[in-house]
Amino acid sequence: MTPVVSADPVRFTDLLWDAAEDIRHAIDDLEFLRLLGAGALPLDAFRRYLEQDSLYLGGYVKALSLVAAHAPSPTAGAFWASAAASAMDEAASHESMLTGGALPPSTQTPEPSPACLGYTSYLTATAATEPYPVAAAAVLPCFWIYADVGRSLARAAQAVLDREPEHPYAQWVAAYDAPEFHAIVDAAKTFVDDAAASATPAQRQQMLDAFVVASRYELMFWDSALHPTPWPLAGEAVSA
Repeated sequence: MTPVVSADPVRFTDLLWDAAEDIRHAIDDLEFLRLLGAGALPLDAFRRYLEQDSLYLGGYVKALSLVAAHAPSPTAGAFWASAAASAMDEAASHESMLTGGALPPSTQTPEPSPACLGYTSYLTATAATEPYPVAAAAVLPCFWIYADVGRSLARAAQAVLDREPEHPYAQWVAAYDAPEFHAIVDAAKTFVDDAAASATPAQRQQMLDAFVVASRYELMFWDSALHPTPWPLAGEAVSA
């Protein structure tokens, strides 16, 4: 467990970001992201990522909706509800890419990977059972780490787009470096800072822990697209 922190940082979210520093560096070093930025990721790995992210977004929408329901003000509730709606739009965009013909067809109906199911289960359980500040901190890494990854990959993605304007990887990366997305991330950070300001010391510790756990799931989720971990006995029939 990370050490108990003071209630008086300039921004509490800076402490969250620092607490996940090693995890964030590990994400930046992932082979999946290096290949994605270079436009060299195998097509089947990109399809796997999009399929899993579509499944993830279904769970993330539920978690965001629960955060919205428990928000302490109409303004905060409206933001998290809007974020849930945006996640639904993102899932629709994924479906368009999956069915657009640029990727190899799927050979079977996708099911959540261990990383995907673990992540969505953790977020939903936290949003449903923990205080609002803890739930808000738990859903923040998905916003923030995606934006950070998008920014770091944007230059490589632009180089790919210059060569291949229709390249699906580069278009996907560019979307996550859009100013509109970063504005949403900044707003999410502000709401988490506001939550920390009214939280108890114990809750602020829980916020830190939840942010780190969700960041670990981010690492596992990204990596599983290129290095999937199959479910044990996944090919065997199960009878009641």
